[in-house]
Amino acid sequence: MSERFLKWAIRRHFRGKGFKVRIARIKLGNTEIDGEVEGRGWKMALEIKTPGDDLTRGLGQLAEALVFGYKACALVTTLRKAKRVNATAFDRLGLVLLGVDSKGQVHQVCPTYAT
Repeated sequence: MSERFLKWAIRRHFRGKGFKVRIARIKLGNTEIDGEVEGRGWKMALEIKTPGDDLTRGLGQLAEALVFGYKACALVTTLRKAKRVNATAFDRLGLVLLGVDSKGQVHQVCPTYAT
């Protein structure tokens, strides 16, 4: 799955919920993130990683985004890869892990909520 497809799916998902989405490189201190989602009074940083990318680096980028004032941060990857990730770091840092399936549907993998 390409980065372009992941960006398209994320943009469509959040715009469909009425949020403003900006997919562009945003410089934050020593790193950059791939985009942001903006709601009423909050912003969420986005870092998009294809299956071949380093997810650990993405965690570092999102941790720095928290330092720069983002209220929430999400790592976006394929659903298959997201399901294989150990969610401990996401839980401890309060990060969101989103997976995109082959149909372009976005699934929240972490945090999981009991129903």
